[in-house]
Amino acid sequence: MKVLLDTCVIYPTVMREMLLGVAGRGVFTPLWSARILGEWLRAAEKLGPAGAAQARAEAAMLEADWPEARVCYPQSLEARLWLPDAADIHVLAAALAGSADVIVTLNVKDFPRNVLAEEGMSRADPDSFLHGIWQAQPELVGEVAREVLAKANRLSERTWEMRPLLKKARLPRLAKAVSGH
Repeated sequence: MKVLLDTCVIYPTVMREMLLGVAGRGVFTPLWSARILGEWLRAAEKLGPAGAAQARAEAAMLEADWPEARVCYPQSLEARLWLPDAADIHVLAAALAGSADVIVTLNVKDFPRNVLAEEGMSRADPDSFLHGIWQAQPELVGEVAREVLAKANRLSERTWEMRPLLKKARLPRLAKAVSGH
């Protein structure tokens, strides 16, 4: 399964780590475009020079770790597409160019299911997407979650527990499932 990751699910670190951790175990193939990564870097600039530098380093690592993930497409592809928010058409164009089955995004209103169905794809929010994978492969997703938690605790100035970390990352259903509550 090929999955286009929208900027809004790449930029939050824990959400990105969960998605790519699951992808790294062969569950799906992640896709993005240069423009999607560019949106991430522009958003990170609002955090100041340190945040921008960190995002540039993380984006470079992403590209190095996932060299086949970047999708390129002709600008003419965007011209034939429509979405309620024209600023999101590039996401749909990248998904089509990469033959994605699903767009994972938090912006559900900007990607109407009927429009995506006409193009042969669907959308999912990251919490539902990861929860669905957890239902099929709880050990795999649990292992990824433990790795993400360990990394967060290594890099953070505080000690995290699983459920609060995933809830803060806007993954509440997954948090409850992985925590066993």
